[in-house]
Amino acid sequence: MDKQLNIYEECERCLLCLDAPCTRACKTGDPARAIRAIRFDNHKPALRWVKNCSDADLENAQKACIHDKWPIQIKDVLRSIHPDDVTAQYPSLDIDFCGIHCENPFFLASSAVCTNYEMVAKAFDAGWGGVFYKTICKEEIKEVSPRFDAMHSNATHGDFYGFRNMEQLSENPLEKDFDILRRLKQDYPTKVVIASIMGKTQEQWMELAKRAEEVGCDAVELNFSCPQMKHQGMGSDVGQSPELVMIYTDCVKSAVKIPVIPKMTPNITHITEPAAACMLAGADAISAINTIKSITMGVDAEVSGHRTISGYSGRAVRPIAMRHILELAQMPQKTELSGIGGIETWRDALEFIQLGCSNVQVCTAVMQYGYRIIDDLILGLQRYMAKRGVTELRTLVGEELLKFIKPHLLDRDTVIYPTFNRDKCIGCGRCQISCSDGGHQAIVFDSETRQPHLIGTKCVGCHLCRLVCPLGAIGISKRVAKK
Repeated sequence: MDKQLNIYEECERCLLCLDAPCTRACKTGDPARAIRAIRFDNHKPALRWVKNCSDADLENAQKACIHDKWPIQIKDVLRSIHPDDVTAQYPSLDIDFCGIHCENPFFLASSAVCTNYEMVAKAFDAGWGGVFYKTICKEEIKEVSPRFDAMHSNATHGDFYGFRNMEQLSENPLEKDFDILRRLKQDYPTKVVIASIMGKTQEQWMELAKRAEEVGCDAVELNFSCPQMKHQGMGSDVGQSPELVMIYTDCVKSAVKIPVIPKMTPNITHITEPAAACMLAGADAISAINTIKSITMGVDAEVSGHRTISGYSGRAVRPIAMRHILELAQMPQKTELSGIGGIETWRDALEFIQLGCSNVQVCTAVMQYGYRIIDDLILGLQRYMAKRGVTELRTLVGEELLKFIKPHLLDRDTVIYPTFNRDKCIGCGRCQISCSDGGHQAIVFDSETRQPHLIGTKCVGCHLCRLVCPLGAIGISKRVAKK
């Protein structure tokens, strides 16, 4: 195959079709599932879905591709993958959270992805371990239209990296929501059903929590963090006040015996302050983060000609979410954590787990790709554990925390220089442009050979060049003492 074909870039183009025509055209396998596995960071296991396919089968699948530009190069992508090198038995992903046994750590986050019985049941049937059901409150909820906007690269569509929403809480009547929770727990006893609630007074918080416990919920999440509530004194207005979150956590703890999990807002300077207050009040765990206050300028997202501040999510917020998780995990007071923010692949989830989360919640990725992503979340994490020889998921929780230290403690006496892979380099010169205009002018470009060369006396080892290289042709050398 053409060595310039990048299987990940090619699979990023896949439309992830419903009832994929490529698979319908292939009589011996499921190329759509294989391509989806690659798209969600499982390229080695992808071959299991096309193991009996001939080249002709894959060519037929490729001809059936309905991409509006040009067909996904299905045969070349799948024939370029080497067989999986992990043969060990995949371990279970079960883990306890707040004393609740979970079959896996993947939960739906309280949001539009879990607003009724049918949606959650479909997710449970697909393999999700639990749900933080969409937040229930006693106030009248009226939503706006449109209520979503997204950030795309240039003129692309569908695959957005950032997502803004103006959605509030459940619009269902209270009786309906609590009946849904009762039915879910009754019909899916091995799944974890957690009610997310929001009150305006202590009495409301206690009443909602009691009702959640009465219908059989495993735990209750306290939404202290919704950034776009039309009612004052609710959502992130509460989450920014350590005093209020302590009062409300304390009253809920006094009202129920099931675990109580306050949900933190990122729209605050120090997330640890309200979290510590919740812990003092007896919180059993902390979930974080809710969406980040933001604006977008898309005319199509205006509501009757007006705009407002609302919540931002998606993969663009993941590093911010992980920073908040790190700060919570480093607190002197220890508690269990549920991580939220931009999780799309198993590797994203793993990073939250390695920072101290016992489970993770997913919303935007489900809205974008559907409940089916659970297949690759489970597959990838299991394969990672098998490859490492890890038999229990709990072993991974918090294992990376010791690597994080304060900036003043970092090593500032050594350097790692970049190295150029001449076989991969095609001579585009991007490294020189970035180093010249945004770095330390440590790369010269030979226009005749079209090759970059490092000026060692100027290079400070910032690695901007490595990050901008579109071919991955710049690597790293050994760490050495600064001259």
